[in-house]
Amino acid sequence: MTCVLSVLVQTPAHSGLGGALHYAHTQDLPVGTLVRVPLGNRETLGVVVTPLPAEERPPGANLRPISAVLEGLQPLGSRWIELIEFTARYYQRSPGEVALTALPPALRDLAPLQLARRLKRHHTHQATPTDAAPVTEAPAPIPSPEQQLALDTIESQTGPFLVFGSTGSGKTEVYLRSVETLLARDPQAQALIMVPEINLTPQLESRVHQRFAPRWGAQAIVSMHSGLTPAQRLRSWLSAHHGQARIILGTRMAILASMPHLQLIVVDEEHDPSYKQQEGARYSARDLAVYRGRLDQAKVILGSATPSLESWQHSEATAPGQAPPRYQRIAMPSRIGQGVLPQVRRVDMNLQPRQTLFSGVLLDAMRERVKVGEQVLVLLNRRGYSPVLHCRSCGWKSECMHCSAFRVFHKIDRTLRCHHCGQTDRVPRHCPSCGDADLGMLGRGTEMLEEQLADLLTGLTRPDGQAVRIARIDADSTRRQGALAQQLAEVHAGDVDILVGTQMIAKGHDFRRVGLVAALDPDGALFSSDFRAPERLFALLMQAGGRAGRDAALSRTHPSELWVQTFHPQHPLFEALRQHDYPAFARQQLDERAQAGMPPFSAQALVRAEARQQEAAQAFLNAAREAGDALLAQMPELAHLEPGMGVHLFTAVPMSLQRVANVERAQMLIESPSRALLQRFLAQWHPVLHEVRQQHRQVIRWAVDVDPQAI
Repeated sequence: MTCVLSVLVQTPAHSGLGGALHYAHTQDLPVGTLVRVPLGNRETLGVVVTPLPAEERPPGANLRPISAVLEGLQPLGSRWIELIEFTARYYQRSPGEVALTALPPALRDLAPLQLARRLKRHHTHQATPTDAAPVTEAPAPIPSPEQQLALDTIESQTGPFLVFGSTGSGKTEVYLRSVETLLARDPQAQALIMVPEINLTPQLESRVHQRFAPRWGAQAIVSMHSGLTPAQRLRSWLSAHHGQARIILGTRMAILASMPHLQLIVVDEEHDPSYKQQEGARYSARDLAVYRGRLDQAKVILGSATPSLESWQHSEATAPGQAPPRYQRIAMPSRIGQGVLPQVRRVDMNLQPRQTLFSGVLLDAMRERVKVGEQVLVLLNRRGYSPVLHCRSCGWKSECMHCSAFRVFHKIDRTLRCHHCGQTDRVPRHCPSCGDADLGMLGRGTEMLEEQLADLLTGLTRPDGQAVRIARIDADSTRRQGALAQQLAEVHAGDVDILVGTQMIAKGHDFRRVGLVAALDPDGALFSSDFRAPERLFALLMQAGGRAGRDAALSRTHPSELWVQTFHPQHPLFEALRQHDYPAFARQQLDERAQAGMPPFSAQALVRAEARQQEAAQAFLNAAREAGDALLAQMPELAHLEPGMGVHLFTAVPMSLQRVANVERAQMLIESPSRALLQRFLAQWHPVLHEVRQQHRQVIRWAVDVDPQAI
């Protein structure tokens, strides 16, 4: 007997094939079975899903047969399939694309015989005691009253929970104790702990291993992030899929992993934009965590000192008689061990001489910290030596010939480098336009700060009489494998006195001897065209300041400080920062967004298009807009809505970074006060977009971005 099976495969994005494809097989297969199937002139991996009703299936005689079944793997669960289908439906991607990208790359290319060998090695590895050095169990600290209240609330309530705790309040200990309670209660339960960036996983891995490996074994803890090799990713995925891994640490990709016994999800630093995927299926791992928690009946803990305004709004108390808030807020305002938050000092740069890099009062404060053996962090979210090289005679600037951006001057290797397309050239000896040899610099980067500090602090010594040591951490200095871990280890060991860096140093790190943090040139975000820029700036400064004063004994003798050099010291953002008053900042921002109809009071989507000419990209988007307006006119649910309450499509405009690698980029915004209404429109509009694309062949690629994080 021939059976007709529905199989999810990763079809080309331009093909318009959005759903499952049908194949013939000699027997029925369980939902979630992995198979090898022919697709065009190649063979690919597929996932068997719930088939269509019998009357809607094509005749089996006309279908291509399944090539092979990957035996030895448990079928992917029905809840995992439901998660994939929801993700594809909400974020306007094909289910096959989401399903296959959620699987480890090494698994997609394995034939059944190869998989059998891998599984045999994997099971042997799991059964064999590890040769790694034994881990000494780290004694669990006694929870503070705030931590205990948070733990009791998480244990007794269903959530989701928003843990709003100041930097250094012990949120991580709350996560670990929640995991510990779960694993001790249920011998099969799995817990997922997510962090926003790869560079935050090593220190969390170390802490989790010290805490849990002595009791549950090192094999019970795995990591999932793009920094692993394909073999390591496959090994971690297999451990999670078979239930051998009890604790999974990962970045945003981990939210789509197969974890059949998942009962707890922790999203640390939930405000971080890194949780939003920017390529392919542009999903938000934080939002999917909440959905998956409801799907798997797992508890979800979102944690941050500066929650996203969406999460903050979802946790706001409601008036009597109204629906309760979606999230349960747990406040942890106090630091562990009687530590205090840093004092915020604002330096009015309008009163400083022009081109001042470090104000005199800031330099004096830095010297005092180094003299008593404390560390200093200097934050500037711009790498390189100078963002722009220019000619003072004719006005030439170091523009990239392939992008609508400037090549950044890197003094270390004397290059001009585009941070978007990678174009790199030697610094010219004279102006390419007029020949003048007097080339100047506009702006400053972390390389310049490192060099200037070395000059300004010449002669400064540490308490042991040695010269001050300055280090820099950014994407350039940590490019080599293992460089970041080595540099962070030097900071933790006290071998670095002043650390200069970008936002890489601002979040998640537990630097015990930092007494002063200096934030330079933060004003650009105050007047950005992106309405989320102030929110991100406030979070960055609060997180950066949180690195200071984490050692309670040290902060009592020398109160920690956060210095901000700004041309707008009276701005409300800096006033809220001075008082460490995130609720006040959130209220002000939410009031502004409510008046403007911005998220979280509306839902948005972007359609982005790329072509060799800007006109072609915008022509496609404007044609899509016309088709969308025609579709809206036919939707019955919009007929009786008041003006402004439906779905609005804006005119196409160039993206802020208009050209990258000789490809022009444009975007079109879609907005609605109703998320459900926007989703219904997008679902009906998506096939129309494929039809419009057939009439605009000059478009290289296009994509829909639901809930965009940058406009």
